Amino acid sequence: MSSRTIFLSRLIGLFLILVVLSLAVHKQATVDLLTGLFHSPEMMFVLSITTLAAGLAMVLAHNIWSGAQAVVVTLVGWLTLIKGLLYLLQFHEMVGECILSWLHHPLVFYLWLTPSLLIGIYLTYEGFRSKPVS
Repeated sequence: MSSRTIFLSRLIGLFLILVVLSLAVHKQATVDLLTGLFHSPEMMFVLSITTLAAGLAMVLAHNIWSGAQAVVVTLVGWLTLIKGLLYLLQFHEMVGECILSWLHHPLVFYLWLTPSLLIGIYLTYEGFRSKPVS
């Protein structure tokens, strides 16, 4: 496994685990924060630029389509890039209202967080288990 894939697996994995657990522990604060975020054009612009930059960096640095771990890292990069682009193109208004309506349901809130947590656990495990190829 390449050292870049291992590093990004660890980084993305730990980031997702820590963020998801924080959001899950503070459910009402998360819903309130996202409500304010989606209703603030200025904050959405900053978020879209930041997300777009992070996605571009991941895609340019890691666009590997072989091996499960590498593909998951690559997909996270592409999805981040697409999300940033959609937010920049103002699709956040439509998506935001949909997400906010889901988050007000207690079970759906935790179901919404589950894929990110599972990806985080997988990438963290594989990232710390993998050894770089010399």
